[in-house]
Amino acid sequence: MEITNVTEYEAIAKEKLPKMVYDYYASGAEDQWTLKENRNAFSRILFRPRILIDVSKIDMTTTVLGFKISMPIMIAPTAMQKMAHPEGEYATARAASAAGTIMTLSSWATSSVEEVASTGPGIRFFQLYVCKDRNVVAQLVRRAERAGFKAIALTVDAPRLGRREADIKNRFTLPPFLTLKNFEGLDLGKMDKTDDSGLASYVAGQIDRSLSWKDVKWLQTITSLPILVKGVLTAEDTRLAIQAGAAGIIVSNHGARQLDYVPATIMALEEVVKAAQGRVPVFLDGGVRRGTDVFKALALGASGIFVSIYI
Repeated sequence: MEITNVTEYEAIAKEKLPKMVYDYYASGAEDQWTLKENRNAFSRILFRPRILIDVSKIDMTTTVLGFKISMPIMIAPTAMQKMAHPEGEYATARAASAAGTIMTLSSWATSSVEEVASTGPGIRFFQLYVCKDRNVVAQLVRRAERAGFKAIALTVDAPRLGRREADIKNRFTLPPFLTLKNFEGLDLGKMDKTDDSGLASYVAGQIDRSLSWKDVKWLQTITSLPILVKGVLTAEDTRLAIQAGAAGIIVSNHGARQLDYVPATIMALEEVVKAAQGRVPVFLDGGVRRGTDVFKALALGASGIFVSIYI
């Protein structure tokens, strides 16, 4: 079958991937209302096209944190990509580089920052969860710096894992031939199967639930890399992020995998952009499937969007 749009990959993924893996990538939290709304909200936004405008020359290049990229479309962090394909994050890194855009590597990647860096040149950001052990956090950040990563995408909407009922039913756990490579040697790289989700068990034990705005400032004391705050949905938090020194904001609801019944990101975008007042760039992830979705986000003030392999 000839693939003509991104959505068609969903059916192929469902056919080819083990059910546990497909469900992990495809599902959202609880009733999955926000998961559906992330897509449905885009469909309610309509264009007012203007005609007889010269479009013979189109330039989609843009600049993000001072880095010139080919288009305002970047790669969001997606965990455990080798569950889907043996090349996993290696292939994503090479593809992003070939496309002239930015890849964000998940903390929970099945390839380490060093391994991704070894795939060749490219502009890469590192997505960070803050663990209780700040020494672990500092080690991860410094490794990312040494590996040539250019920014930290601090995920702030996951003090505990969302209730993903498909993972609970499937007793989800990372396949035994894979590890969370960034945590190898730190006694954090392996998740054991439990009566609940193996991932839930891992996160519950390691992520710091006391994470607050002071930690954004603390991060700035251990790295010179710009920090993007990922997981903002309100004007109030936008202003606090800027006060805390964020270099940018990613409007995100974690792919609807955390708190259900929060707004679709495209519905929250305009509020965040207005609150930012141009002081920092605002980006968006969640629900993007077509170029028209990207255009809608840009029209509402986004400086660019991030897409992930999560369905």
